[in-house]
Amino acid sequence: MIKRLYILVIVQMVCTLGFTQSSLSLPAYKDSSLSIDIRLSDLLSRMTLEEKVGQLLCPLGWEMYEIKGNEVYPSGKFKQLVKERNAGMLWATYRADPWTKKTLSSGLNPELAAKAGNALQKYVMENTRLGIPMFLAEEAPHGHMAIGTTVFPTGIGMAASWSPELIKEVGQVIAKEVRSQGGHISYGPVLDLTRDPRWSRVEETFGEDPVLSGVLGAAMVEGLGGGDLSQKYATIATLKHFLAYAVPEGGQNGNYTSVGIRDLHQNFLPPFHKAIDAGALSVMTSYNSIDGIPCTSNHYLLTQLLRNEWKFRGFVVSDLYSIEGIHESHFVAPTKEKAAISAVMAGVDVDLGGDAYTNLWHAVQTGQMDKAVIDTAVCRVLRMKFEMGLFEHPYVEPKVAEKIVRSKEHISLARKMAQASITLLKNENSILPLNKKINKVAVIGPNADNRYNMLGDYTAPQEDSNVKTVLDGIIAKLSPSRVEYVKGCAIRDTAVNEIKQAVDVARCAEVVIAVVGGSSARDFKTSYKETGAAVAEQGSISDMECGEGFDRATLSLLGRQQELLEALKQTGKPLIVVYIEGRPLEKNWASEYADALLTAYYPGQEGGNAIADVLFGDYNPAGRLPISVPRSVGQIPVYYNKKAPHNHDYVEMSASPIYTFGYGMSYTTFEYSDLQIVQKGPYCFEVSFNVKNTGKYDGEEVAQLYIRHKYASVVQPMRQLKHFKRFPLRKGEEKSIIFTLAEEDLCIINQDVERTVEAGVFQIMIGSSPDDIRLNGLFSVE
Repeated sequence: MIKRLYILVIVQMVCTLGFTQSSLSLPAYKDSSLSIDIRLSDLLSRMTLEEKVGQLLCPLGWEMYEIKGNEVYPSGKFKQLVKERNAGMLWATYRADPWTKKTLSSGLNPELAAKAGNALQKYVMENTRLGIPMFLAEEAPHGHMAIGTTVFPTGIGMAASWSPELIKEVGQVIAKEVRSQGGHISYGPVLDLTRDPRWSRVEETFGEDPVLSGVLGAAMVEGLGGGDLSQKYATIATLKHFLAYAVPEGGQNGNYTSVGIRDLHQNFLPPFHKAIDAGALSVMTSYNSIDGIPCTSNHYLLTQLLRNEWKFRGFVVSDLYSIEGIHESHFVAPTKEKAAISAVMAGVDVDLGGDAYTNLWHAVQTGQMDKAVIDTAVCRVLRMKFEMGLFEHPYVEPKVAEKIVRSKEHISLARKMAQASITLLKNENSILPLNKKINKVAVIGPNADNRYNMLGDYTAPQEDSNVKTVLDGIIAKLSPSRVEYVKGCAIRDTAVNEIKQAVDVARCAEVVIAVVGGSSARDFKTSYKETGAAVAEQGSISDMECGEGFDRATLSLLGRQQELLEALKQTGKPLIVVYIEGRPLEKNWASEYADALLTAYYPGQEGGNAIADVLFGDYNPAGRLPISVPRSVGQIPVYYNKKAPHNHDYVEMSASPIYTFGYGMSYTTFEYSDLQIVQKGPYCFEVSFNVKNTGKYDGEEVAQLYIRHKYASVVQPMRQLKHFKRFPLRKGEEKSIIFTLAEEDLCIINQDVERTVEAGVFQIMIGSSPDDIRLNGLFSVE
């Protein structure tokens, strides 16, 4: 009887724990029928302190594989890394650029990338004590930064579309290309709110406005997976960079940021909050400090706010070597070990690239910190691995990756995104669109036929056939016999002088298209030493004047570009100027003397075709500026939603930007009418109005709603974007647009740094930009 009771108790215990007969032979953490909480607890109980610390390391990944013929194997360096550090994550395994010294011939195409990921996973699954799969984190701000992937416009270009729908589609493509090759974490979107175009990374951002950045950032996150890691192609979206990284003193990358706590809550934090609500499961810290606290050791931001207030459930990763920076750059920690302790205690879970967290084992052993802090960080990382199903499905199919990555559908979306981003700033006498029957077009300028200057930073090397330049696009519209091209000059190198040849060609043409601007292209043709330093070649200066670390003191065109434009103007031929740029360069001369002026940002691999589509009327431009264009660096910061009082003009010039946030032209015209404001609840107002296409072309309008709290307890912006919508209208068509103002739209950050709605009168301003308001109205909040 006792024996039978004993057996019954055992059976009951097994059933209570949820084990099946088959699972009795498996450790609980490997049993997919169990809950993640049970599996996570079991795995954590089996791990040594060294193994736990290893899961918090994310070393550089591009030296971790070896290509032999058509197969890929773990490198000796990878095996040593796994043995000595138990690393649970790698960064930029598939990355190719001059820094990694991976080229089209030595790097990974999509099929080989998938094989590399499989080989690394297989090694850790079969050759480590617990067989914990690895996370592979990849740069993906405007496409996966790997060979053979689809390259979209950079962030500032995508933001110019003002289209969350398109950006969500882009996110879906990026996620699909990352996951099909065996990656799991996508670094992006970049939600840094930028007000200083001197800063080198403006191109990566969504611009100067918190609402636009938040809506577009949330759309990208939804496309990347939206937080549901059980989806086949979902990635862990990593938001960059936390926080206020894009407004450094002097425009110097990583420099000290001077910004008030109320400004942080009103402007810089909301885009991140919205993207986290959309499902972002990773946040990257930034290099800068705020009010003397390095962001990588800021407990208030990373724990009190992110975890306790926002209930963020993902993990925080440092930027590359930013933990070391607490010691070596900010000088607030006397040793690298102290820097690591301050970072992990503040809430940084993963150490990107460096080895600072290898000190955590010693810190726990010597009583400088509790191992519970390590356990908490490890659980955040491992939970994501369980949610993604990596323990059951660590491998991908290489042939599928080869088929999916940069498919025809993805290339088509790249063109569509580039079209939507192009912003028309001037069109004197409706010179655009050009007639395709034109006899001769002169295409001039350093960015007219430069493939890498179309792409922006964080881009892998490309096959020439993959990138369409402006010259390519125009020839495709006309024919080679009707197009003459001369480079004219370089972006920076004053030794390149073909201005006379450019003028000669321009004189024989009916219209001149000058393509100027900047470059974030890292030179793939340069030779590099083993250290990664470039071998300078006589008479060659890189075009690069933008991209991470390339901050500017001025915003004028470099090299002989201004000289080239003025010489072309002297020919008397109609002059169309196109800026390919990563930051809003100064456009005073072009604004006055060009017959038409466009900015295309860095438009990606299909940018040349998209620009030609706009120039010749196959696409009616509807891009809107996501960041204001200054008249002079002396105005900086110059952004549309500054707080009261009104600006007054300088002695030398107007205080306003030459082109403000939200501005952009179309080939057609739009009329606004019939504003209605109806209260639907205590803090809810429905705003409706009509928009009619009154011009000669079908087109798209971007309706924008701004509000201003007339009198509040703290100083408010003179105007603040709250809602926007991009929509098509055929010529003669009229549509009714409805926006709903909710409580969050009416909130301010009061004197106690609390988010609240205050009673008062609000002004509503509706139009096609904050400087082109067509409808005004008032409503009151009791």
